[in-house]
Amino acid sequence: MTAPRVRFAPAPTGFLHVGSARSALFNWLHARHTGGTMVLRIEDTDASKKTDEFVNAILEPLQWLGIDWDEGPFFQSDRADLHKAAVQQLVDDGRAYFCDLTREQIDAKSEEAGLPAGYHGWSRDRGVEDGPGVVVRFRAPDEGATVFEDVIRGRVEVSHDNVEDFVIRRGDGSPTFLIANAVDDHEMSISHVIRGEDLLNTVPKVLMLWDALGYGEPPTYAHLPLLVNEQRKKLSKRRDDVALGEFAAKGYLPEAMVNALALLGWGPSDEVEIRPLQEVIELFSLDTVNKAPAFFDTKKLDHINAEYIKALDPARFGALVEPYMTGEDAPWPAHAYRPEVVEALAPEIQQRISNLSQAPSWVAWIFADAIESYDEKSWNKAMVKGKASARVLDEVMAALEAESFDDAEAIEAAVMGVGNRLSEEMEARVMSQAPVRVALTGHGAGIPLWQAMTLLGKEACIERLRAARARLD
Repeated sequence: MTAPRVRFAPAPTGFLHVGSARSALFNWLHARHTGGTMVLRIEDTDASKKTDEFVNAILEPLQWLGIDWDEGPFFQSDRADLHKAAVQQLVDDGRAYFCDLTREQIDAKSEEAGLPAGYHGWSRDRGVEDGPGVVVRFRAPDEGATVFEDVIRGRVEVSHDNVEDFVIRRGDGSPTFLIANAVDDHEMSISHVIRGEDLLNTVPKVLMLWDALGYGEPPTYAHLPLLVNEQRKKLSKRRDDVALGEFAAKGYLPEAMVNALALLGWGPSDEVEIRPLQEVIELFSLDTVNKAPAFFDTKKLDHINAEYIKALDPARFGALVEPYMTGEDAPWPAHAYRPEVVEALAPEIQQRISNLSQAPSWVAWIFADAIESYDEKSWNKAMVKGKASARVLDEVMAALEAESFDDAEAIEAAVMGVGNRLSEEMEARVMSQAPVRVALTGHGAGIPLWQAMTLLGKEACIERLRAARARLD
């Protein structure tokens, strides 16, 4: 059996949509699972979109995901001569004809004839000559139906009564998407077309062209389920987060994104969702793709991404998170950043974040020169209402003066010892960790203190405790 040749053919829109990324991935998975070939073709029938900006908006996200291609990228705009030759062949064979009617004229003719809005073959026998503004329409069959078997959707049948003579060359002489697809899929020997459900309605027209051009056996089609949001509405770039680049910028790992995209309409029979990519490749099959709409669940993506972040070793995590620690949005000067601090605290940070951009907030207090403001709720609970908080701060400062700050367990014992002594003395529970945390971090919750305090340093810790004590007065 000949190995499949699949093609991912996005239009240059300025960014790669989550839905397009899913289509790219499913093409890639099918090619890798079957030992086939993946062809990348840019559907730029509008040649003005063939710019570095538009092309890189497709290539860079694919490369970030780790989706490689075996041939291409090819550009439809470079193949216009082939498309025009096919249009001319159809005209010469009587399967297409010229039409000079405007949309207004077409609507007027339909209304005058008492027919539904649309084109009803008005120029079929008018003998229109080619010229500026003249389009070429394909002469759709008058009888019968176009039938094909979609791997995912099943049997699809479209009666020719419902297909108007559609345009295959625009008035400016440029071929349309339909003829370009038929020609390019044939010329590139594409065996499988795997793409979104929104393009299902174009298949009958392409197959009519395919038959009229004498191309023989057409490709196998598989139309992936629609992607919907939490309200079960089709994903929209105006309403939803759909640009792949935005997820990359927020700190989602490409491995996690690939894992999440693979589950949009497909899932392994053992229902294990988080697994190595090689296992996904081995298990993937178009036959098991579900045709029901697939929910792009950002909460599920967060969960998957969090699991991949937890699995990183500290050095790798530190390297990946550094751009968020040193960029313009970092809550401290770039020179204050110490990578060894993040690497040392990596296991604690990794347990608490779902994307890399969240990491700085957990260590901001360590890199800050001082605590500029305290969370008022935390301050009131630990300091104002906390039992003996002033004595806690005084005695913790005294205890820490004797510490070398190279042993996290010793620091813990010193701080907790203050609370234990005061609890015994006052015959009531005295919390020592809470006021120390608020004094050092400005908040009532965060990563464990003890190792972090060794990294903050003795001088800075005592200075912050002293500042908090002064504020209490």
